[in-house]
Amino acid sequence: MTRRRLVTALLVLAVLALVALPLAFRGDAGYAGTDGQASAAIEESGYTPWFESVFAPSSKEVESGLFALQAAVGGGVLGYVLGRLRGRRRAAPPERQPTDET
Repeated sequence: MTRRRLVTALLVLAVLALVALPLAFRGDAGYAGTDGQASAAIEESGYTPWFESVFAPSSKEVESGLFALQAAVGGGVLGYVLGRLRGRRRAAPPERQPTDET
């Protein structure tokens, strides 16, 4: 095994360990999002909202799916715009270079 393949294999194992170990040792962590904690603190203070939401997802899975869809669409738009700008720059004719014949 060459040194390059060994380094690659070790890096892949390290990434897998970084992903798997927190999942394996998580136990009963009791994770709660900051949005939930903030809304609970606001409700405890006696605040009443001005209006109701227009759309409320039926579950947290739907909510996270919609958030992921929003992130994917935003990333796609950003990638398209950056690609379009780069393509425009490449397609532009080169500016005339001054010659030494004067």
